[in-house]
Amino acid sequence: MKNFALIGAAGYIAPRHMKAIKDTNNNLLAAYDKGDSVGVIDSYFPNADFFVEFERFDRHIEKLKYEKDTYLDYVSICSPNYLHDAHIRFALRSGADAICEKPLVLNPWNIDKLQKVEENTGKKVFNILQLRVHPSIIALREKVANSKKNEKFEVDLTYLTSRGHWYHTSWKGDVNKSGGIATNIGVHFYDMLSWIFGDVQENIVHVHEHDRAAGYLEFENARVRWFLSINAEYLPKEVKEKGKTTFRSITIDGEELEFSGGFTDLHTLVYKDILEGKGYGLDAAKTAINIVHNIRNSKPVGLKGECHKFLKL
Repeated sequence: MKNFALIGAAGYIAPRHMKAIKDTNNNLLAAYDKGDSVGVIDSYFPNADFFVEFERFDRHIEKLKYEKDTYLDYVSICSPNYLHDAHIRFALRSGADAICEKPLVLNPWNIDKLQKVEENTGKKVFNILQLRVHPSIIALREKVANSKKNEKFEVDLTYLTSRGHWYHTSWKGDVNKSGGIATNIGVHFYDMLSWIFGDVQENIVHVHEHDRAAGYLEFENARVRWFLSINAEYLPKEVKEKGKTTFRSITIDGEELEFSGGFTDLHTLVYKDILEGKGYGLDAAKTAINIVHNIRNSKPVGLKGECHKFLKL
């Protein structure tokens, strides 16, 4: 049984980490979040100590080490994006490996610095890249790898996940803290695309606004038109009529990739891999972080060239 601490316990994604820790038969010793709406902990680890001040959380970890001879094996990080690299450094310097939500960091140079901390501490950083363990995505990667096709695959990626007004008031609506739409809700798709289709050859941004982003990515084996939005107005009519708030679609050469299900336990699968000595580290995160950094810092060209069809609506 491994000992865990969790940073960002009040966040949306935190319960998936709590479930993964429990499902892999490990123990959550302590959790931290400056917000105190964390009653969900009772469903998983009611005996975990909880702190709303980082300094007291830090002190508690030290007391466990020096007074009770209890050491952390892992720190799970679910805090806001812009704090990830700082919390990763805390984990490594506390003698634990870090398991961090995506985006791992906001900028490519943050990864370079974390690699030095890994070297100095002997500890490792693992990123939650859960689409890499999704059965449909694994099958697609194998199909592409075994393809005898001479031309690149034609891919259209559409991801609409409705968010209310609160989104823009929270840290997620602040591009300096979240990285913007493409970083906050798209980074795992860019990771998936590069994992399947190879190196990035071209990255063009058509639109990048507070509620939507779209562009064109060309990989070694694919030409990708992508569209992301948190605005419910972009949901297809049939999706709205069913009362759904999310629409996810990937077509490859006009054929829809079915991967709507199977997301529930992906975090647990990632945790199992990490605990078995596998998992994805800093090097695995680099391509997607470079993609979102370039998107964030590119000047949108407007509706030119290989545009996603949703931009014409």
